[in-house]
Amino acid sequence: MIILGIETSCDETAAALVRDDRTILADVVLSQLDDHQPYGGVVPEIAARAHLDHIDRLVAQAFAEAGVGLADIDAVAATCGPGLIGGVIVGAMTGKAIAAVSGKPFVAVNHLEGHALTARLTHGLDFPYLLLLVSGGHCQILEVQGVGRYRRLGSTIDDAAGEAFDKVAKMLDLGYPGGPAVQRAAALGDDKRFELPRPLKGKPGCDFSFSGLKNAVRLLIQGQTDLSEQVRNDIAACFQRTVAEHIADRASKALKDFADRHPGPNHLVVAGGVAANSLLREKLRIMAEGHGFTLTAPPLRLCTDNAAMIAWAGLERFRLGHTDGLDFAPRPRWPLDPGAKR
Repeated sequence: MIILGIETSCDETAAALVRDDRTILADVVLSQLDDHQPYGGVVPEIAARAHLDHIDRLVAQAFAEAGVGLADIDAVAATCGPGLIGGVIVGAMTGKAIAAVSGKPFVAVNHLEGHALTARLTHGLDFPYLLLLVSGGHCQILEVQGVGRYRRLGSTIDDAAGEAFDKVAKMLDLGYPGGPAVQRAAALGDDKRFELPRPLKGKPGCDFSFSGLKNAVRLLIQGQTDLSEQVRNDIAACFQRTVAEHIADRASKALKDFADRHPGPNHLVVAGGVAANSLLREKLRIMAEGHGFTLTAPPLRLCTDNAAMIAWAGLERFRLGHTDGLDFAPRPRWPLDPGAKR
């Protein structure tokens, strides 16, 4: 079985072909980084236009790299939410058009489910496991019980982790995207020089918060008489350490809850663009092992937005008999756990 996947939910235009033996036949991603860099963040209208300009070429490139044609695929999967709605519409309509022309079934994929199931593509994990999703638009921890079956244990009560990295990088004039920029500066800084407040310290539950931390960094910057390069590096290092410790501390509560209900061996999967941060991975590894969990992280290129994860999620749904009509409506919001409080 071979599935075509299309991803256009934010600022990566991507197409991939994946086979049911977990082989990625083609995985093509076009970053829009240069388009958005002058603005210090993703501009939805620019993103949608770029998707429209490049998606047909990337789909054709994926087929060429895989060495297969339309007749060889079994279904078409496309991200239909959540995300920037203009971009989501471009990918969804492209996927529907290909499905209609080829007579193949269409599968509408939740972008978050793509991240949630990636570890099954890369590591063949069995259900259940815990997923920590940390990206530019999301920060939540979920119990992955099965395809289409998710229980949210915690999420951010304000901003996403990736958005916090972008804003702090902008305040420190480190460049865009903020995650890699902060990590580079932090590598040259002293992460003990400044003490930043730990969000939700001592509070029950598994929720996250980054708004107050961003404000604390803003006030710290304003209080500096000389914002030298070294001072900026030190602030970046302290911010990165605080974020990593905060995420690990809040996630540890979810691990304890999960372990009480599911005797090991257990896995904590980390995914999303912020999962590429090396300090966060190390803090999570230490914390996970302390609770008897194995930290499982897909390769970096499959942590950020890509179409291979969409193809795989579509494949998982398709082999369970799930398909969608060509009237399926793209949506900017699409929670994996509709019963969650937020």
